[in-house]
Amino acid sequence: MPRSMCLTRQCLGLETRIECEIRPLKGGTGLWSLLCAAGVADSQPTAVRIQGPFHGMRKAEEVFGAVIGNLIKQGYGQVSGPFIWQLHMQAELRRVNAGQGRFLSGW
Repeated sequence: MPRSMCLTRQCLGLETRIECEIRPLKGGTGLWSLLCAAGVADSQPTAVRIQGPFHGMRKAEEVFGAVIGNLIKQGYGQVSGPFIWQLHMQAELRRVNAGQGRFLSGW
């Protein structure tokens, strides 16, 4: 199963884009997260969300598959090509990892 996917859908003359991926959280704890960025194609994302943490890659893949399946049922289709919102998702993951580090250190 892929760890990332990009889907699009035409709606009212605009192309809506959703990029999703699963990534491990830092620290080697076996925790994983699902990140999604959504918005109109060829612009900045209007939403970046993270779900988790999930205990293990397999659980994260199950949730990822469920989300992708639901989006496909809503009319989204998979597209190939570069992911344009990777930096936005990376920033959200850094924010979560920083918060996790403070929590685990007893702060």
